[in-house]
Parts: sequence; C-alpha cells; structure tokens
Amino acid sequence: MKYFLLPFGCQMNLSDTERVRTVLQQMGCTPTDNEEEANILGIIACSVRQKGIDKVYGRIEKWNAMKNRQNVITFVSGCILPADRVRFLKLFDLVFTMNELPQLPDMIRQYGIVTPAAMDKINPSANMEPFWEICPMRASNFEAYIPIQNGCNNFCTYCAVPYTRGREVSRPSEDILNEVKELVEKDYKSITLLGQNVNSYGLDKKGEEIDFAELLRRIGEFGKASGKEFWVYYTAPHPRDMKDEVIEVMAQYDCLAKQIHIPIQSGDDVMLQRMNRHHNLETYRHIIQTIREKLPTATIFTDIIVGFTHESEEEFENTRKAMEEFKYNMAYIAQYSVREGAVASKWEDDVPKEVKRQRYHSLTEELMKHSLVYNQALVGQTVKMLVEDYDRKGGFLTGHTEGKIVIRFASNDESLIGKIVNVKVTSATALSIEGMLI
Repeated sequence: MKYFLLPFGCQMNLSDTERVRTVLQQMGCTPTDNEEEANILGIIACSVRQKGIDKVYGRIEKWNAMKNRQNVITFVSGCILPADRVRFLKLFDLVFTMNELPQLPDMIRQYGIVTPAAMDKINPSANMEPFWEICPMRASNFEAYIPIQNGCNNFCTYCAVPYTRGREVSRPSEDILNEVKELVEKDYKSITLLGQNVNSYGLDKKGEEIDFAELLRRIGEFGKASGKEFWVYYTAPHPRDMKDEVIEVMAQYDCLAKQIHIPIQSGDDVMLQRMNRHHNLETYRHIIQTIREKLPTATIFTDIIVGFTHESEEEFENTRKAMEEFKYNMAYIAQYSVREGAVASKWEDDVPKEVKRQRYHSLTEELMKHSLVYNQALVGQTVKMLVEDYDRKGGFLTGHTEGKIVIRFASNDESLIGKIVNVKVTSATALSIEGMLI
C-alpha cells in the first residue's frame, strides 16, 4: 500500500507528521507524492486559522470523489477543534488525536473504529508518552524537530490551541536529551525544540522534572563536551515565562543558537489584556533589553496580530511604535480572522478587512526598514551558515545563518548541503543577504 500525507500549519505539525510516517511505514506502506496513486490519504490539520481548516474541507471533498474509482482510506489528525472533529467524522474514514497514533494500525485494520461517542471522551494531551516514543522518520538528514511538550495553558482569547491539543504536558527530559545526543552523533546541524510554550517546560511536573533553563543548560553541556558544531533553537516561548536565566544560559554555550522568537502580538497594554496574554509592554521590554545586553549578536523574531477585535488606531499605533523600538529581524504578521472555539469567536470582528490590510502593510514596511539596516551592517563580515538547498536562482546554494537570516552564495557543490560553512557577506536586502564562500 502507498500513503500520501498532507501537513498544514506549524513546525509542531511537521514534527508530528514525521511520527505518522514512521507508523505507516512500519505497517509496510510506502510514501508517494502523488495522491492519485495512494491507498491511504492523511491530513495533519491546523486550527489556528479558519483558512487552514477550509483547506482540509477542500481536500477531503476531492479525496471522497476519488472513492468512486478506487479504494482509499482517509484520515485526519493534528490540531482539531471539537466542533470540527464531529464534522470530520462524517467526511473522513478515521479521526484521531496524536496521542492515539500508536493505535493507527489497528484503526486501519478495523476501519471505522472511531465514533462520535468515542470522540466525546478524547483528551488531546492525555498520555503522550507512547506517541513520543515513536521514532520519527526525519524529512531531513541535517535538520530536526524535537517535541518537548504538548498543549497550552494560556488560553489567549484569539487562539484555539488549548482546545485542540489540551493542557500542557512535558515530555521526560531524559528522553529529550537522549534524542538530542542521537541526532548530534548522526551529525545533525540544526535542532529545534518544539512546544506551544517551551519555556513553561517542566512546570506541570514541579519536583519531578527540571525546568526549561536547566534543560538548555544540560544540552549546552553536552554540546560543549561533544566537540561538534551544531545549533539548537526553540519555539515558541511566551513572555510570561521568559526568565532571565534562560537568556543567561544561552550566552554560556556555543551550541545554543543566538536567535530568539518571542511573540509580542500587540504593543498596547489594553489590547494585550483583551488578548489575555498575561504580560504587558514593560515586561516584554525587559526581555528584549536583557537579550540585547547578554546576547548582543542575537537576532529577534516575533509574532503580531493586526485588526484584532476593537483594535483602535491608537492601539495599532502603539504596536507600530513597539516594532520601531525593538527593531525585529523578522516578524510574522497576521491579519486577525475569527477562529471558532476561541473565546474571541463570540466577539464582533469589527475591524474592516481593508483596515487590516493597511495595518499589515504598515507593519511590514516597519519591519523591512529595520531588518535592512541590520542586514546591511553584515556586509563585509564573515558569517557562519547552514547550507540547506539549491537556491531558486541558478548557480547558487541557500540556507540560514545562525540567526536564521536567509543567505545564499554562488556554488553548485551539492556536497556542501547539510554543512556549516563560512561566507563573507557581499550584499544585503531587507529579507536576505548574499556572499561568497570562504
């Protein structure tokens, strides 16, 4: 049998997909990029935005039409709200949560096992350890994701994740550290620790488990002793749990990459309360100042929502001012859309689409202005980069610096892919740099 998998959404979903792939291939299935020839068709869904769920509905309509001419089994998992789960039961052959992945072979053999009554009892974060024990089939032989927790306790009013993945559950640190060691021994160069709120790691198991700063310290000590060059990233931390100690530990070890993705979402305190973010601008400012002081070479990324319910011109302007103050290297800016199941779905989406677009473009211009200044300052410097692939521009290889700045250089040497090399920067744009191999 052949299988086709379609992941949507974040890095966590991509990581989950690697474990789904393992389970299917242990059943004797082989992968295919052509869904028309697949016997098993699966989606790893994302409920963060309605657009992501709309894509699921569009694809299952196509797949169900295929059943008129061939035998196929369809399934969906990932981040799914309870209401969508019930609807999906009528459209997909199998619907399951990630903690149920070890039972997927039995579900396929007993096709139709999942029922609405069973779905009512599902806790997406219950007993994740059998899932974590599945050895992922990596999509790359030099970049890897390691889930360190599942779920979220923050209940931001715009977000559905606590309802799709459940409450926070931390993975055993021993397993995480062993996975890091195995990857480094296999010469992986980029490792990303994943969680909905990574820096609250261990807080659900106080007295039984280490905290996030200590987890990073132990990874750093291993990296130092290994003598190997690799970079460890993490995403995404929450400002409410971002302690100075985490930044101090990052400064001590070369393998802890000097790049931090710290979502602000809004630069206005009233808006942050409306979003139930549990932090204010002053708290966030302290985090940025600490990063600048203790990690002066670090790049800083963020997430921002424009056009959230009732966002006034003043509130938006405060967000623009925050971008001007913090001078991000990258910002993932989203125009707010209502997500069924989140608290804010009950509120009026009263910012017109055109205003959202204008605010999106305004913040994008602010981002480009500061990222260009940073990138231009790199011209003439020699930087390390991980070579990842051929560039769209023929005759070039592309990848990222330690700070996740996109970079390319002239070469067709395929043997460099997957290696960390030195490149002298010769030119820069707002979103990328170019150089020559040293």
